[in-house]
Amino acid sequence: MKVIKIGASWCAGCREMKPRWEEIERENSWLETEFISLDEHPEATKEYQLEGLPTFIFLDKEGKEIERLSGVIEKEKLIELINKYRDR
Repeated sequence: MKVIKIGASWCAGCREMKPRWEEIERENSWLETEFISLDEHPEATKEYQLEGLPTFIFLDKEGKEIERLSGVIEKEKLIELINKYRDR
C-alpha cells in the first residue's frame, strides 16, 4: 500500500496535518508515502481532481486508488485506514 499526500505551504490544514502525518510515518516505517507540493506542481490539482487540501490518496499494490480523504483528519482515522488497507 502507498499513500500520496498532497498539500501546499499556504494551506493551514496542511501545516496542521504535517506533524501528525510525520508521527504516523515514524510509527509505520513500512508505509510507502509520496508528498506532492502544489507549490511546485500546481498541475496536480487537475491531475488528481482535488477538491480540498490536504488530500490523502490510498493506493493498493497495483497503484489503484482505494480511498481518498481531504481536510484535517484525526490520527486515529488515518491509522484505522492504514491498518485496513495494509495488505492490499
